[in-house]
Order: sequence, then C-alpha cells, then structure tokens
Amino acid sequence: MYRKLIKPLLDRVCAFIAIVLLSPVFLVLALLIRIKLGAPVIFSQKRPGLDEKTFKLFKFRSMTNKKDTEGELLPDDERLTKFGRKLRMTSMDELPELWNILKGDMSLVGPRPLLLEYLPYYTEAERQRHTVKPGITGLAQVSGRNAVTWEEKFSFDINYIEQISFLLDLRIIVRTFHQVITKKDILVGKQHVVQRLDIERS
Repeated sequence: MYRKLIKPLLDRVCAFIAIVLLSPVFLVLALLIRIKLGAPVIFSQKRPGLDEKTFKLFKFRSMTNKKDTEGELLPDDERLTKFGRKLRMTSMDELPELWNILKGDMSLVGPRPLLLEYLPYYTEAERQRHTVKPGITGLAQVSGRNAVTWEEKFSFDINYIEQISFLLDLRIIVRTFHQVITKKDILVGKQHVVQRLDIERS
C-alpha cells in the first residue's frame, strides 16, 4: 500500500510544496549560475529509471564549457569551478530533480540513478535497484555518500528495496539534511566523478 499508493502521492505533494517554497532560491541560483558558469543553467542527462526506462534527469549545471585547443571539452575536474564545488557540496545542484518527481520519473527516496552506460555491467541482484523509482537521496547516500565502494552502494540499494516503509524514508530524509548541513562524507572533484571502469564483468 505504501510503496504503490502513498509514497508516489507524498512524493509529488512534497515536491510541489518544496518547489513553491524554494522558488526564490531557484531564481537566485539560476542567476548566479548564468553569470558564473554561463548557459544553459539547467543540465540534463538521460538516466535509467523504473524498469530501466530512460528519463531525462535535471540538475543545475556546476561546470563550465571550457575546451582545449582542439575544441574538445576539458576533463570534468578542470571545468569544475569553486562555485560549482559549493553547489555540489551543498547539494543545491540537485534541486531541479524536484521537477523529475513531479513528472513521476523519480521519488524523494530511492536508489540514485546512475549512467546508462553501466546497465550492461549490472549483476542480476544489482538490477533490482530498477524495480523502484530512483531517488534524490537514498540509503546508500546517508550511509557514506561518496565515501563507500560501489559494491556497498548497491548492497544498500537492495536493502532499501527490501525494507521500504514510511519510517525508513523519513529517517533517510532526516539523515540527508544532517549530512548536507555537516558536509559529511562528501567528495568533490576527481574522486566525485563516477569512474566504474573496474566493473568489466560479463
């Protein structure tokens, strides 16, 4: 009952309220990003969601469009400015994902949506993370955020799916706020970039 009916309803109600209350923050951030990083203000990227169906995830951009002499974009870490780092450390870059929740693509709590290119490398157990909607935050994020291994993250995701409840979601949301405020277990820069090149499994 909670997973199929109550959770989706709460997600959309909370997302709508958050967007209304945070609208001044959205406007200020959009202006600052436009000035400091350029256009477009919103960064979008295709990610796998429920049942591995692709959706477009929205974020505030945190990197510049700087290119090398051959016209190719510089490595992510070289395009990540001090301002961009602050956006990531405070998780402000994630705010546009509230629109994804309103659209029904995401949930407040759930496994974080990773890149499409990783899908072929998942084990059968890891594919379970796509049996629920991806979330803005999840059990893996409040259990170490970027400071845990990929195997541990997937394990946390599966544990969450097996135990979904209102109280668990509430605990994860509270712990998320605490983690963002204290800046605990946050890695930004080269360590933050997803580099799962060691998952060459068949």
